Amino acid sequence: MSKFTHDLIERNVGLLLVLVILTISVGGLVEIVPLFFQKSTTQPVAGLKPYTALQLTGRDIYLREGCYGCHSQMIRPFRAETERYGHYSVAGESVYDHPFQWGSKRTGPDLARVGGRYSDNWHRDHLNDPRSVVVESNMPAYPWLAKNPLDPKAVAPKMSAMKTLGVPYTDAEIQASAAELENKTELDALIAYLQVLGTAIKNKN
Repeated sequence: MSKFTHDLIERNVGLLLVLVILTISVGGLVEIVPLFFQKSTTQPVAGLKPYTALQLTGRDIYLREGCYGCHSQMIRPFRAETERYGHYSVAGESVYDHPFQWGSKRTGPDLARVGGRYSDNWHRDHLNDPRSVVVESNMPAYPWLAKNPLDPKAVAPKMSAMKTLGVPYTDAEIQASAAELENKTELDALIAYLQVLGTAIKNKN
């Protein structure tokens, strides 16, 4: 019987593949599983509230339009980033995000702390004509958002789905959600979402 040696493993592609997968699996479990039991990754930060019906709808529009392709929502704990954007991102800010929007790929600036930094009118101008407020911007305009009305009936099922994932929506909030979207546009919803990003940490500080 051949000895289980390094030479044997290198010569047997199938065995090497199995051992590599096993090693990665064990390493991944050791890294990931403990995170499910740490309060810092599973509990919301102080002051964090679930998205309102309008904000949740705006988040869906943010995803639909692919805003995440150019804008991250993760400030890394490096001085260059915290001086520019503010407090570094913590997992407790994203416990109600499904899926979460962390990532460090940036074509445009990070949006993790954009909430409250600019007025609603600034965001409205920026989304309708980016270069009217940021001359060097290469972001495309999104004029159709102001023309597209929201469907008030569409948000309750989304909130119910989020509730099954652990977001603490009450039945009363879900029932009242349609009224919040009455006479609102997609632009209103997206701005509402942007204006809440990072505010929990700001309020905490």
